[in-house]
Amino acid sequence: MARLTYPNYSSHCGWNAMLPAREARAALEGDIRVRYAVIGAGYTGVAAAWRLAELDPTAEIVLLESGSVGEGSSARNSGFLGRRVMPKDASDDMAAKAQILSRYQAEGFDWLKDRIDAHGIDCQLKRTGYIRTAATERGRAVVEAARDIARKNAIPHEVLSRLDLERRIGTAYYTIGLHLEDNYLLQPAALIRGLADALPSQVTLHENTPVLAMRHDDKWRLETPNGVVTADKVVLATNGFITKFGYLKSRLVTIYTYAAVTAAMPDADSRWAGADADWGVLPSHRLGTTLRRIGDNRLMVRSLYSYEDELDEPRVIRALRTRFERRWPALRHVPFEYVWGGTTALTMNGSPWWGRVDEDLYASGGCNGGGIVKGTLLGKHMAEMMTGHGDQSELFASLGLANWIAPEPFRAMGFRVISAYERHRAGLEM
Repeated sequence: MARLTYPNYSSHCGWNAMLPAREARAALEGDIRVRYAVIGAGYTGVAAAWRLAELDPTAEIVLLESGSVGEGSSARNSGFLGRRVMPKDASDDMAAKAQILSRYQAEGFDWLKDRIDAHGIDCQLKRTGYIRTAATERGRAVVEAARDIARKNAIPHEVLSRLDLERRIGTAYYTIGLHLEDNYLLQPAALIRGLADALPSQVTLHENTPVLAMRHDDKWRLETPNGVVTADKVVLATNGFITKFGYLKSRLVTIYTYAAVTAAMPDADSRWAGADADWGVLPSHRLGTTLRRIGDNRLMVRSLYSYEDELDEPRVIRALRTRFERRWPALRHVPFEYVWGGTTALTMNGSPWWGRVDEDLYASGGCNGGGIVKGTLLGKHMAEMMTGHGDQSELFASLGLANWIAPEPFRAMGFRVISAYERHRAGLEM
């Protein structure tokens, strides 16, 4: 049995640090026997465990988290989510595909929203929309193409000028913006913590319980530091780290991204955050910079990527400071209070990989940065697949499956070459 590794983040998650302290569930002690074991208490793992409990109410289910909920990758994103999928181009075929995907996107979102409401999860969910921005001519063309797609598909939107953007988000850095309404912002650490703490009673959550090794005889045996789980069926809900278990190595790549949040600003400074009380900005280029206003007086900047390993913190801070100060030169004196990295799993064709990977073993990974809703949706449907409920054929057909990625060292070389090229193309969108 191969020994496994997990992300060992160098910094605490800023989203989690902004919340009151939470007491982690006890680590596993001793040996247990269950029908289902789910590895990874992020959005996919929590949804899978929850749905298994709904579909098989007499089953014992264990959910294993290598660290503490709120410190993992699920809490380290930017907190954007929506109920609609935007077509990738203006063709009728793409519009039809987007309609199908939007139906599934709404299913995943509504499943989350129902639990947020039913359990009173205070995750600061707000329907603010988000703004797609551009600072370059190439970026402007991307935003204008998105505007045309929104018009053709009757998607509620508003085109924003430079002056509009300066008024609403406090920076004149961008030349054009497209505000898309049916999108939401939330506090991702608060959401995943709330979901984990509201799990059905038949799901036992053990935190600080990494699976060190696993093997299959007649049942699956999962070794942890202080106990062994024997399970009939297992879910790998560890996204990019599925590869550490020996699966999907030719399908997924693990990427680190980085974020910083400012210290709380006094009113004299927070006026530079714009007139809108809540807003989020997504870039026109995939390597560009994501921005958010958090509460009345904090700003978040998320940018920079690295392959498989985390960058050193001084380099990350320098890069994020540059991006922040380009946009708000009047706030150069405002320090960052929190800086952190987080992982996501990318695939070559943008499709996830989910389903059966071995006998009684299922996995889902490769959400390509959209893991809150998509991870939830796939965790839910994977539980249905495992228990023989529902028909997943349409979802498979519409999402597609992650295709082959070249092995090392060609994969790392390709990442460096493509990243350099895309950084050049992104320019001031970064």
